[in-house]
Amino acid sequence: MAAAEVGDDVYGEDPTVRQLEERVADLLGHEAALFTPTGSLANQLGVRLLVRPGEEVLCESTAHIVRAELGGHAAFGGVTTRTWTAQRGQLVADDVRRAVAPPAGPFLVSTGVVSVENTHNFGGGTVSELAELRALHGYARAGGFRLHLDGARLWNASVATGTALADYGELFDAVTVCLSKGLGAPVGSLVVGSVDLIEQARWWRKRMGAGMRQVGILAAAGLYALDHHLERLADDHRRARGLAERLTEAGAAVAPVDTNIVVVALAEDGPRADEISAAAREHGVLVGGLGPRVLRLVTHLDVDDAGCDRAADVLVPLLKA
Repeated sequence: MAAAEVGDDVYGEDPTVRQLEERVADLLGHEAALFTPTGSLANQLGVRLLVRPGEEVLCESTAHIVRAELGGHAAFGGVTTRTWTAQRGQLVADDVRRAVAPPAGPFLVSTGVVSVENTHNFGGGTVSELAELRALHGYARAGGFRLHLDGARLWNASVATGTALADYGELFDAVTVCLSKGLGAPVGSLVVGSVDLIEQARWWRKRMGAGMRQVGILAAAGLYALDHHLERLADDHRRARGLAERLTEAGAAVAPVDTNIVVVALAEDGPRADEISAAAREHGVLVGGLGPRVLRLVTHLDVDDAGCDRAADVLVPLLKA
């Protein structure tokens, strides 16, 4: 990062940023990409440029864009949202087909874009099947609505299934990916799409206060992550499965593990998620809660086999309490 060649990215003159953008666009089968500081901003740009104010974005009821981005799409884009419900967040294309609101002139809100999250964070790192995504793509082309992919953890989906990133990316009009989760970069996401869409995204990024100058020092971390940390996501998936097995053997109700997220449902008559999180923290183990009775554990670059074993050693007695 310290040795990165830099320029002024507001003018599109940072060579390291341009290298990262070109590489990610190529990986995802698209023409262009734009570097952003956060995944939420990348989603803001991707959705905004596909949906006109007053139209709706249709997404799963626990999708990140509707649950964890503080209503930003409504606040900044004038976009309404409507949702469907899916088991563990996994896409069933026919559910979406039935939920889409076709163009209705000046009488009813119409669906402008359908947003899919893969892997699905609050679903527990679940992967949507490529066949369902392709079916949705067919419905979108026939129905005249566009598609946005929140692919913050798309790298995990690709490694877990062996599906090429471009096979996912080419099905969507805009794709966002994150560098600061499983890939381990300190900062950064990208939004990917056509040349025209990304040119508009560059304008809106500046309007929203996120024009960046010599940001190649951060883009260099993203390039390093793509070189060194992509295939190793399989280690995170293996460790998550091993951690889930330890907790299951101890009697915990653990959801199936697709990638690097372990979700544990807590008994109604036992300790709450916040109580277990606080107790685990005292032993140096950090876990989060998805609700009063649900724990979320994530394996990543900074957690090795010994760390997962230690986490299980701490959590097992707490879950039995």
